[in-house]
Amino acid sequence: MASNPERIKTTVSQNRRLEALKDTFERKFGVSPIFYVRAPGRVNLIGEHIDYCGYSVLPMAIEQSILAAVSVNSSGQIRLANTDAQYQDYMVSCSADIFIDRNNPKWHYYFLCGVKGVQEAFGITELAGMSCVVDGTIPPSSGLSSSSALVCCAGLVTLEANQKYMTKVAIAEICAKCELYIGTEGGGMDQSICFLAEAGTAKLIEFQPLRALDVKLPNGAVFVISNCCLEMNKAASSYFNIRVVECRIATKMLAKARGLDFSRFLKLAQVQTELKASLKEMLLLVEEMLHVEPYSREEICKVLGITMEQFSADLLSDNTQHLTQFKLHQRAKHVYGEAARVLHFKSVCDSEPADSIQLLGELMNQSHISCRDLYECSCPQLDQLVEICLKSGAVGSRLTGAGWGGCAVSMVPRERVEYFLQAVRDAYYLCDPLRAAMEKQSLFVSKPGQCRLGQTLQQQGGPRVCLQTAGLGQEPPSPLHHHPPQPLPLKCHHF
Repeated sequence: MASNPERIKTTVSQNRRLEALKDTFERKFGVSPIFYVRAPGRVNLIGEHIDYCGYSVLPMAIEQSILAAVSVNSSGQIRLANTDAQYQDYMVSCSADIFIDRNNPKWHYYFLCGVKGVQEAFGITELAGMSCVVDGTIPPSSGLSSSSALVCCAGLVTLEANQKYMTKVAIAEICAKCELYIGTEGGGMDQSICFLAEAGTAKLIEFQPLRALDVKLPNGAVFVISNCCLEMNKAASSYFNIRVVECRIATKMLAKARGLDFSRFLKLAQVQTELKASLKEMLLLVEEMLHVEPYSREEICKVLGITMEQFSADLLSDNTQHLTQFKLHQRAKHVYGEAARVLHFKSVCDSEPADSIQLLGELMNQSHISCRDLYECSCPQLDQLVEICLKSGAVGSRLTGAGWGGCAVSMVPRERVEYFLQAVRDAYYLCDPLRAAMEKQSLFVSKPGQCRLGQTLQQQGGPRVCLQTAGLGQEPPSPLHHHPPQPLPLKCHHF
């Protein structure tokens, strides 16, 4: 895996999406774009809601992506536009403090998260002026990481426009942190797979330190993504952050129960590491120390020996201050169980037993049950869709992404794919007019690393550089790489 974001020349005339984006850009701004940046969406195969608890996850990049066309100028302004007319234009001064409204998570604020993250990482006092048109093919609020892909795309745009240098791992970590500007307390999975994905393989993403390990998926099955057609915006609700808070409190309660200084711990994985315990032992600890009934603020404060004011200030986020009860047993049980399923999933992929497809499918089914019953992040539409997928021939099916709407991912034997697609189409989409209208972009087969839009080699009117976040596998070196590499060579050569 290359350590730096790849760059290639582009032939805009040979790529319909790039050509349409270029035409839109020129109509909007009256000049041609200088470079393009692409950031893929992702599907998480297993490991839901555990990255922010410190545990490994197992996603893969998908073909759907965020694509940006950019020109750099001396206007002193950042001008943003979107090919989708429902998203309004936006403009901000390069010298002003970038304001991001957490209570109004519009599309341009996600973009500005990436800009602000890079600006602060490098201490840039005045950003380069730039014009940018964004095009997205990731269904919004679907659990396929459209918002994080937009943040990552913006981070790369800002690096390139300001001629800064950074590795994939470094920019992934910055983009994970800067999404906090809009209020989402995620764990870094989405940004990590966006930058570290490679063609032909899923990835086990580990944290602290951040690294990605190849996971070879069985040849006899494919993964099918299906959208339940109910949107869920993480930043627009408190559902996501409620789970983060509950896991944070469970961490401190377990640490306290084992005589540890609970103030040192924020993630459930940290408690396991400190206790040198197995995941099975942590599950037993949850059963022993955390009762099933919801905890009140008063009970938590009494156990931890803190005041109500400390509880609100140290443990709750801005959009969870209203909470009065917390399901600590259920959330911790899901996290430790899901972490074990991720490791089992990778072990099966590595050892390739004869029944690997059935084993992996069962792990996916267990994951959905845990998400539904313990983490309570599913919804009736997703549960119905998962049930239909299983009845239509999937060996495993589960919600993917934050949940409360969005997509399911199903593992389907390769020889049953066509039957599966038609059965799901008939049973879930075509029977409902609204779903039927969305079916073509809501049900599709995905392969790991299908994120190769930067394939073209020249542009009418002069070639431009195309950056992309995911790797291209074993391809010949880019013709751009004709100079000795610099230590952190993110800068592209413009022609």
